[in-house]
Amino acid sequence: MAKTARVSVPRIEIGLACDAGTSNAGVYGLTDLFTYAGEFAAKRHGGAAAVVRITHWRADHDGTGVRCEYDSCPGSPHALSLLVIPGNAQAPERKEEMSPLLHWLREKHAEGVVLAAVCGGVFILARTGLLAGRQATTHWSFNEAFAEQFPDVLTETDHMVIDYGDVVTAGGVLAWADLGLRLTERFLGTAVMLETARFMLVDPPGREQRFYSEFDPRTKHGDRAILRAQLWLLTQRERPVSIADLAQHADLEQRTFLRRFVVATGMKPSEYQQRLRITRAREMLEFSQASIEEISWSLGYGDVAGFRRVFRKVMGLTPSDYRRRFCQPALQRAPCAPAHPGPRLQPSLVEEE
Repeated sequence: MAKTARVSVPRIEIGLACDAGTSNAGVYGLTDLFTYAGEFAAKRHGGAAAVVRITHWRADHDGTGVRCEYDSCPGSPHALSLLVIPGNAQAPERKEEMSPLLHWLREKHAEGVVLAAVCGGVFILARTGLLAGRQATTHWSFNEAFAEQFPDVLTETDHMVIDYGDVVTAGGVLAWADLGLRLTERFLGTAVMLETARFMLVDPPGREQRFYSEFDPRTKHGDRAILRAQLWLLTQRERPVSIADLAQHADLEQRTFLRRFVVATGMKPSEYQQRLRITRAREMLEFSQASIEEISWSLGYGDVAGFRRVFRKVMGLTPSDYRRRFCQPALQRAPCAPAHPGPRLQPSLVEEE
């Protein structure tokens, strides 16, 4: 009887590019994720030999080059398909533009290797110049620092993963899981990605960073008049505030106030107050049993549907979905208070789009 020919399965080499400050959680987490994915892919091909080869790379201490310090399948020449830069807590503080690692990353990209980075590791990828003119994400708390260091990159920290094909960025300390699953789907297929996600008890790709990020307004802009208005606004999240009120607290003429507010904060006053009110809505959804209608009325939204639209626009989730995801367990078990009409406030300067 003729033997059945074994299907030839191409091996994919995935490298992790490490530097001083690289997150151990990212390195070992990605190593495990890609190992599991490779095992599931091998089973789908009849128990074929290892489908995924994982290597770790680091610049030599003497600055002469980059070497492989770990290889899951040693012995054969390297043929990288993907290089991932894990999270790095030190990278946002460093400013070096020339290093063996940066030069090596540019070389590998020119050879067709896909480059990806997570959280603070995105700063390293940006220093290669390969993100210029593109959107990129990093941890939401690094938003301002990243935008200052790389003005030629379009910073977008609402998203968990931004994929350009040849370069991929992910934001958030644990976003290595989202990135790893996204890349697993690309290189090994949707079925392997879903099997890996189920095994690791991780949600498949689809989360957004804005589900978790906090509103972090600019306050170190040096404009004391605008800062006075900002601090006063923090105490007025549950009542309508007009431009005239804000200008009065800043002791400025309205047109001057509007111009200086945008320069200082990067937002129009209406956008700024909207974010403050949505932050308050998040607190109420997480820690109270108030109904969506009650929350809407208490924040000055006369139209509940308008509140839902604004909340989803800012957070990427409906108020109900946000509550299901983030509400405190004890409150989830308790019945919500019945809705009843609250006081209707006059529309504030926020536009319900």
